[in-house]
Amino acid sequence: MIITLDRADDERLTDYTRLTDVALRRRLETRRGLYMAESTKVVARAVAAGHVPRSFLMSGRHYEQMRPVVAAAVGTGGREDGGDVPVFLAPEEVLESVTGFHLHRGALAAMNRPALPGLDELLATARSGGPARRVAVLEDLVDHTNVGAAFRSAAALGVDAVLVTPRCADPLYRRSVRVSMGTVFQVPWTRTGRWPDLDGLHAAGMTVAALALSRESVDLEEFAASEACTAPDSRVALVLGTEGDGLSTRTLAAADVVVRIPMAGAVDSLNVAAAAAVAFWALRT
Repeated sequence: MIITLDRADDERLTDYTRLTDVALRRRLETRRGLYMAESTKVVARAVAAGHVPRSFLMSGRHYEQMRPVVAAAVGTGGREDGGDVPVFLAPEEVLESVTGFHLHRGALAAMNRPALPGLDELLATARSGGPARRVAVLEDLVDHTNVGAAFRSAAALGVDAVLVTPRCADPLYRRSVRVSMGTVFQVPWTRTGRWPDLDGLHAAGMTVAALALSRESVDLEEFAASEACTAPDSRVALVLGTEGDGLSTRTLAAADVVVRIPMAGAVDSLNVAAAAAVAFWALRT
């Protein structure tokens, strides 16, 4: 349904005005909470991934562009006016008052959080349709920008799935989604249980490679050329650590191999998002 608004304090905009990302995750009216999709491209990718909108918010001029996206969303009945899903339209100045910034990216949508798959399900079906061969594990990353950037690199460089540990920042936090350009919806992901518990990865035939500096580490290029990566049935889980301390000692001890990216210029390491992109490219299938 199309709802035209002329006030930023309209109570129907509660999802957009009064809730922090933490509160959105805990919305009692929804089963798993909400997240915000921001920009026409991100909203379109969320809809394409089958995520269910609670409502849309945009200007009239962007609505013309978003009609097919609205119609394609689950719950709208294929209708460009959103069917039972509210499509809030407002002037640019009202939108800026609601969001606190100029909505130059065109649109917002309050999306219901999807159910996360279990580990076995995630590893059994990759984006290509077969078992996941390349998996990234993000251990305790705290910066949402790094999480979003890692997902974007994973999507671009053929990573089949991403695992995030219990203390890792939320991939569906608004900034993570924005930095990922919506690719967080393209790469299957889930949260791990107790960590580091690598039994599930090992049971799936994964070689667990920890990206870190250590005396026992092997060169990334050397590891990429090894049978663990080149065998037709090779399956690798690459674990990347938190921004400050890197991987925990327990994770390093549990991994099958420790891998390093050779550095020059007296630089000891890369930012975790940059390191992820380099490693994903090197291990691509």
